Amino acid sequence: MQEKAYKLLAIQENISNNEAKALIDDGLVSAKGVKIKVARELMSENTKFVVQKIAKPVKIYEDENLIAVNKPNFVTSESLEKIFNANLLNRLDKETSGVILLYKNDEFRETAIKEFKNMKVKKTYLAIVNGIVSEEIVIDSPILTLKTKTGAISKISKDGKTAITEVFPLMVSGKKSLVKINIQTGRTHQIRVHLASINHAVVGDEKYGKNRNKRMFLHAYETEILGLKFKANLDKSFNEFGFEVPKNI
Repeated sequence: MQEKAYKLLAIQENISNNEAKALIDDGLVSAKGVKIKVARELMSENTKFVVQKIAKPVKIYEDENLIAVNKPNFVTSESLEKIFNANLLNRLDKETSGVILLYKNDEFRETAIKEFKNMKVKKTYLAIVNGIVSEEIVIDSPILTLKTKTGAISKISKDGKTAITEVFPLMVSGKKSLVKINIQTGRTHQIRVHLASINHAVVGDEKYGKNRNKRMFLHAYETEILGLKFKANLDKSFNEFGFEVPKNI
């Protein structure tokens, strides 16, 4: 027998159908290691669901000008403004975890924005990608971003803006690789688009990699701006595929 996923989840978790549907819509429910994408998806009555708990954002640093936060995945960047009573200096996708910055005054914002525009901000990411990455890769492909009713979508196009991504192999486990990524530019969805273009899509990237997992394994590991360096350690989910992530990368 089959039933709609949200109804089965409601029974398992002893919650209302609406609460169950909201959990699935937020991307917090998986079965057999795969995220449930559609609340009305028909599934076996014997399906066992795993519901992820959302971690709380953790403050890394604060002074009179800015706040650096380690944002968990599934938390929106915009929600941090209310939590920390400050304004976003940059953004991360909801599915991406790691370092994000908020500013406290407009004077600092103007100074910081100049650093971003002049490409003086150093950003390092960690990701688990499909396939074996055994050597350094430099992706230099322009990216064009289009605004749609369902949000922004980017693609490689000669009509796009310059985008450069450096990929460094760290570990391989099975047919997946843990990589370090440096970006010299900050185009929308740059890392995800570039990695998908070379057949090394980020694991869990449904939009560009066409693969589902309980989360997208992309993490903003380190950000350096105006002489300040902020690092957000990985959570335990990155050990899922057998990777023992070193403390110092």
